[in-house]
Amino acid sequence: MSHPIADAELSWVFEPDVAVPAAFAAALYLRGWLVLRHRMPDRFGSERAAAFVGGLAALVLAACSPLDGLGREFLQAHMIQHLLLMLVAPPLLWLGAPVAPVLLGLPRPVRRQVAIALGTLPMRRLARALADPRVAWGAFIAAFWIWHLPGAYDLALRSGAWHHVEHASFFLGGLIFWRPVILAWPARETWPRWVMIVYLLLAETQNTLLSAILTFSDRVVYPFYATIDRAGGLGALDDQALAGLIMWVPGSLAFLLPVLWLLMTMLSSPTARAAERPAASGS
Repeated sequence: MSHPIADAELSWVFEPDVAVPAAFAAALYLRGWLVLRHRMPDRFGSERAAAFVGGLAALVLAACSPLDGLGREFLQAHMIQHLLLMLVAPPLLWLGAPVAPVLLGLPRPVRRQVAIALGTLPMRRLARALADPRVAWGAFIAAFWIWHLPGAYDLALRSGAWHHVEHASFFLGGLIFWRPVILAWPARETWPRWVMIVYLLLAETQNTLLSAILTFSDRVVYPFYATIDRAGGLGALDDQALAGLIMWVPGSLAFLLPVLWLLMTMLSSPTARAAERPAASGS
């Protein structure tokens, strides 16, 4: 028997562990960006700030909007949360080139201490390990599959603490994954850019596989959703199929659009244009 959606499920909630750090990060970033846009206007235009703030907004939308309440009733709402946490918020944050603005936004004594801490050998080793595309891809795929296993998924739905761990895993995995793709300044290229195309396509294959399982399965993959009455009379299998389509189409675009961007960037690079000149002169 279906039931109307409760007002609590349609309301925004204040999640201090998300909203407070997001507001703090926005304040630090904008403080540093206001300085850098005058020093380096070509590198820190308004689009950088818009991307960073947009990434924080996507994070808050995933954690504090009605999506969080609806996700306990509709798999499709939960899937939108996951896309925001893994495929929308992280690349937008990196497009803001956040390292320099955030550091510059810190008070000078704190900035000095942070710089000293980041310069220690353990921190440099950790940064190098996380910057390795193999580590980044593995962390992303591990978070993606582990939390979409039926047992882990249902655990996150039934336990508020594990729900937060799941979302933190998605977001941190996304941050690590998108760093070598966006390569935000001052990061330097360590692998050829064409490798990132393979990197993204392999990740998209994982997304397509899980999407197909959810879309075409003839049974409910996550038992939690089979035990509740959904608003509007939508069956658990129909909800699951819609969730699979949401993961499939917007999720695939989130991988394929950066692939096109990389291809266009590579073809328009000075190296590519220089390679075309001898061929053109020879003809």
